[in-house]
Amino acid sequence: MKFGRIPVADAEGSLLAHTLKLDNLRLKKGHRITEKDIAALQEHDCKTIVAAQLEANDINENQAATRVAAAIGGQYISAQAAFTGRTNLYADTRGLLVYDRTRLDQLNMVDEAVTVAALSPFTLVEPRQFIATVKIIPYGVASTTVGRTANIAESPEPLFRIATFKPVDVGLIQTRLPGIRDSVLNKTRLTLETRLERLDCQLTIERRCNHDEIAIAEALKELQSQGCKLFLIIGASATADRRDVIPSGIESMGGQILHLGMPVEPGNLLLLAQLDADCPVIGLPGCARSPALNGVDWVIERLLAGLNVSGKEIMCMGAGGFIKGSTKILTTRAHAIEAVAEHDEASHTPKITAIILAAGMSRRMGKVNKLLEPVNNEMMVTKVTRQVLASQVDSVLLVAGHEEDKVRSAVRDKNIKIVTNPDFAKGLSTSLHCGLTYLADDVDAAIICLADMPSVSTSVIDQLIAAFSPEENRLICVPVYQGQRGNPVVLAKRFFSEMNELSGDKGAREFLQKYVDLVCEVEIEDPSILHDIDEPESLLKYKAANN
Repeated sequence: MKFGRIPVADAEGSLLAHTLKLDNLRLKKGHRITEKDIAALQEHDCKTIVAAQLEANDINENQAATRVAAAIGGQYISAQAAFTGRTNLYADTRGLLVYDRTRLDQLNMVDEAVTVAALSPFTLVEPRQFIATVKIIPYGVASTTVGRTANIAESPEPLFRIATFKPVDVGLIQTRLPGIRDSVLNKTRLTLETRLERLDCQLTIERRCNHDEIAIAEALKELQSQGCKLFLIIGASATADRRDVIPSGIESMGGQILHLGMPVEPGNLLLLAQLDADCPVIGLPGCARSPALNGVDWVIERLLAGLNVSGKEIMCMGAGGFIKGSTKILTTRAHAIEAVAEHDEASHTPKITAIILAAGMSRRMGKVNKLLEPVNNEMMVTKVTRQVLASQVDSVLLVAGHEEDKVRSAVRDKNIKIVTNPDFAKGLSTSLHCGLTYLADDVDAAIICLADMPSVSTSVIDQLIAAFSPEENRLICVPVYQGQRGNPVVLAKRFFSEMNELSGDKGAREFLQKYVDLVCEVEIEDPSILHDIDEPESLLKYKAANN
C-alpha cells in the first residue's frame, strides 16, 4: 500500500487519510476520492492531499477484517459486518469464552497491521456480548499477511469458541463441629444454590454430617447413589493438608486427590478430587460461604462448561488471581441478564429494530399497489421483509396502512410485528411516527427501511448496522454510492422524539444536515440504495432486470 501526500489530479480511487474542510466542501477521513471530488478540490485550489492507495496485492481493510474474523470465530460466535477495518465478534449464547492465549499472541505477532483483542480466557459471557475485536490498522494490507494470520487463527480449529454450561446433579456435604449453628449452614446452602443457579444448574441434594472421615465417606456414597455427578464438600474446619479429614474421607471412598491449594485469593484452600473419571469433588474453602467472587467460581464454571480442570490448570490461575475485595458476584441468572443490560453499551451489540414503511398509497403507480406486485416470484413487500429479517437487526416492525389486509397477507412471518397507521394518507412522516411509537424501550437505534426498495440487500443493512457506534459518535448512518446518499438510514434513539415532530412527506433525511458531525457515510458498492420504485416505468425496468 502506498501512503502519503499525492497530487489531487492523481487521487481518484485513493482513500483520504484525514478529514478535509474547505469552505462548504467536507470530505471525511477514509472517503474514497471520486472524479467529482477531484473537481471540487481543484475548485478550492487544493493541490495535494494525504491519502492511501492500495496496490495489486493488497486487500482493503474491511475485506481483511472479515477474513480474519471468519477464521477465528468458532462455535456459538458471530461477527458483525466490518466497518473502518474493524469487526466485532460476539457470543450467540451463554457460556465461557475459551481460547489459547499463546495462539492469540502468535496471531498478533504476524504483522503490526493486523490486531485481535479479546476478553480474558474463561470469561463468563452472555448472549450479544462482545468478546473480541479484529482491527486492521492501515487502509489495506497485503493478502499474504492476511493469509498467514488466518492460518494461525483457524488451525487446527477456530481460535475462539463458547463452552456452554451442561447442568448436572450436584450434591452438597456440610460437616459439623460443636458450636456451629444451623443458621450458618442454612445460609451456606442458600449461597451455594444461587452460585449454581447463575450457571444454569441446581443443587439436587444436601447431607450434613460430623467432621470425620467415616461420616464424609458415607455421605459421599449416599449422594453418588442418588445420581449426583458433582460433589461439593464444605468443612467445619478448613483443609490444611492432603491427609486432613476431608481428603481422607474422599480417599476412603476410592476417590483420588488431584490438587490442594490454588493461586487465587480468596480461594487458596480449595481441594480438587474425583470419585470417578466423570465425578469431580470440590473441597470448598471457607470463602465459598460468601457471595463474593472467589476461586471456587472459576473452578465450578469450567467444570459445568465441560472443560478439563486439573492441577496444572489450577496452578496457572495466578495471573489475575488476586481478586480479594471484588464486588458481590451475580448470584442468579436474572441478575446476570440485568447486569448485561446495564453494562456499558460498548461491550454489547446495540439493539436495533428495523422499521419497514409499507403504508403508502402508491399514488404515482396508478391503480396498482406496487408493494403487492410480483418481483422475483414473490410480492415486493414479501421480498423486502425477507431480506430485512435475514440481517443482523434484532427485530422487525412493519407499518401498514393502504390495503392493510392484503399487505398483512403478504407478510406472514411470525417474527415481524405489523402495526397500523390510520393516518397513512397524510404522508410518510405519519408512518415514521407510528413505527417509533411501537418500538421497545430497550432499543438503541432504528433502521428506517422503505418497502419499495427490493434491491437493497441484507449485506447493505448489515454494513449500516456495523457502522453504528454511539461511543464513536456515529449516531446516524447513511449509505452512499459514488457520492450520492440513499436508503435505508440508521438513527440512534436520542433522535426519536425529534423525528416525531416531522410532518407531511418528510423523512429522516432532514436530520443529515442538522447533525452533520454525527453522520457516518457508509460507502456501498451497489446503486440499489438510490432507487425506490415509484412509477410503472421503474417497476417494469426492475422486473425486466430481475425476473
